[in-house]
Amino acid sequence: MIKISASEVNNLRKSTGAGMMDCKNALVEANGDLDKAIEILRKKGQKVAAKRADRDSHEGASIAMTNQEKTVGVAIVLACETDFVGKNTDFVNLAYKLASIALDCDSKEDLLKASIDRMTVEEKLLEQTGVIGEKIQINKFVKITAPYIGSYIHAGNKIATIVGLSKTNDSLLPHMVNISKDIAMQVAAMNPIALDESSVKSDVIEKEIEIAKDQLRAEGKPESMLDNIAKGKLKRFFKDNTLLNQAFIKDTKISISNYLSSFDKNLTVTSYERISIG
Repeated sequence: MIKISASEVNNLRKSTGAGMMDCKNALVEANGDLDKAIEILRKKGQKVAAKRADRDSHEGASIAMTNQEKTVGVAIVLACETDFVGKNTDFVNLAYKLASIALDCDSKEDLLKASIDRMTVEEKLLEQTGVIGEKIQINKFVKITAPYIGSYIHAGNKIATIVGLSKTNDSLLPHMVNISKDIAMQVAAMNPIALDESSVKSDVIEKEIEIAKDQLRAEGKPESMLDNIAKGKLKRFFKDNTLLNQAFIKDTKISISNYLSSFDKNLTVTSYERISIG
């Protein structure tokens, strides 16, 4: 049997995250060839993936990240089967590494084709499936661009958000990190369905009006009054469920729109994304 040094095993372990014995066995099988050993571990991952294809990957890590210029933001969910794996430091570090790669990608498909550790991301996920023994996949990928972007990751990596702001300038710049984080935290906590009332889908509005009318009928209100009262309820719905109209979680006396205007009357949110595990 070929003799494998501890440094060779350690190099393979650093490249793949596989256990010491798995790395040693793969190197022995590959006659010390590092690339062949990586391929052996990848094939092991393919076998594990085939066996676990029907498993639910409803745990994992939600990661949000921006580029250095704060003009591009991404959020991904690296999914696994159990909370135990989802909280593992190596797993979370891999999620962060994939998110940084995602900044240069336009879709999940692009991300899967991107390079990482001398292989594609798709191959890396198969490799890690063999290493970890669970189904590992990227469940969600979102990306936005804006003049300024902030991000937020909720404790435990369960929720990740990115928000785009409409402008920045010399007077705003000292405040932008805090402003963008505040809005990103708002999105995480309040989960708005749209940016403002004009962004709410027509079928959602129609459904809310019908719900309101049904409730009013149950209360005995006359048909002639339903339209006007339902419109009032719809305004309340917009206030509770659209980001710019929501009460600011740090000061419920003002709306998000008011909060942004306090820094600059033309400052607003251009887009946002919220993702979570599960």
